[in-house]
Amino acid sequence: MIFQETVLPGCFEITPRILEDERGRFVKIFHREVFADRGLNTDWAEEYYSVSRRGVLRGLHFQLPPHDHDKLVYCTEGSVLDAALDLRKGSPTYGEHVLLELSAAAGNMLYLPRGLAHGFYVQSASATLVYKVTSVYAPQQDAGILWSSANIAWPDSDPIISARDRDFPEFNCFETPFAFHTGGGEA
Repeated sequence: MIFQETVLPGCFEITPRILEDERGRFVKIFHREVFADRGLNTDWAEEYYSVSRRGVLRGLHFQLPPHDHDKLVYCTEGSVLDAALDLRKGSPTYGEHVLLELSAAAGNMLYLPRGLAHGFYVQSASATLVYKVTSVYAPQQDAGILWSSANIAWPDSDPIISARDRDFPEFNCFETPFAFHTGGGEA
């Protein structure tokens, strides 16, 4: 696996080794010691996936403390334009984002430390995105930032979004509970 830190401290694009032959492909997406050697949390509490069609934008989502979490996301079908937005007060990249393509073909993943909002836009006819998170879903701590308020260059100015995502506060109105520490995550 190749771990490439993005411009956001503690946020990594991870590219696994893909084995292919006449039968198909084999991709290892997780190895506890390899992640732990890089200081990444591997205590996954839940795993789930979403299936979305072309033009859908989901996000920008996160959970508030004390139910905030680290997250690992990857596509098993199709491709998405994936975004992470830094919400950590004191971070050298506070308010900045990373935007990259995740696809089943590339097998790449994105590791997001707590304190980052996450969203994605579906580029293919359909996409399946898998999420691993380090805390259990807590509806009362579920939150988000309005997708269009963080200067992210989404490819569509009128995506298909949920009413919930449409009602999130704008980034400049959000009072962050997240704090940056030199280890890259939330304190």
